[in-house]
Amino acid sequence: MHPDFWHQRWHDNRIGFHQPEVTPLLQAHWDAIDAPAGCTVFVPLAGKSLDMVWLAARGHRVLGVELSPLAVEQFFVEHGLEAEVFETRYGHHHRAGGIELICGDAFALDAEALADCAAVFDRAAMIALPEDLRARYVDDLYGHLPAQCHGLLVTLEYPAHEKEGPPFTVTEAEVRTRFAPHWRVDLLQRQDILADQPGFQAEGVTALETCAYRLVRAPG
Repeated sequence: MHPDFWHQRWHDNRIGFHQPEVTPLLQAHWDAIDAPAGCTVFVPLAGKSLDMVWLAARGHRVLGVELSPLAVEQFFVEHGLEAEVFETRYGHHHRAGGIELICGDAFALDAEALADCAAVFDRAAMIALPEDLRARYVDDLYGHLPAQCHGLLVTLEYPAHEKEGPPFTVTEAEVRTRFAPHWRVDLLQRQDILADQPGFQAEGVTALETCAYRLVRAPG
């Protein structure tokens, strides 16, 4: 998606992808991925997600990346945090309360930027990208995460012809294909959520499931 698309969504406050609560699948399955205690967790396309606050409360350091300056500003204001702000080649960094948000392009991050990330939580990033960008996203961004990194990936599945994303449908077959051979992929949960998603129903979607996957990167 062109950056202007996301900037406009935040400007117009059309952020239906933002959840007013912590992701239930994160709460249910975080312990199952065996992320090291107190490790840095990478959150791509972070928005102003409450998941970052939940992870920080669990003792993790959080490193998020978000394109929209509005999202970054709103996150710290809404949580009463006064952020330290500094700039690197990756963008403008905002840091407070164990959470660091880089306002910049996720695709500009490299292995040096992500070297300390022993875990990754992806709820809204992979499903936000069209198919051609998902290939680059996994190859380039996940490819920069260190060996033996642990991850929790949350996706949506629905009949692709029934809705134009975002969010996009990402099938289990695609997840397994894209992450092979460098990541082990384990399906932790598949859940039918159509009844709880009137917006999808209004668009004519007839089936909707969410899936949670445990990811473990192979040793280097």
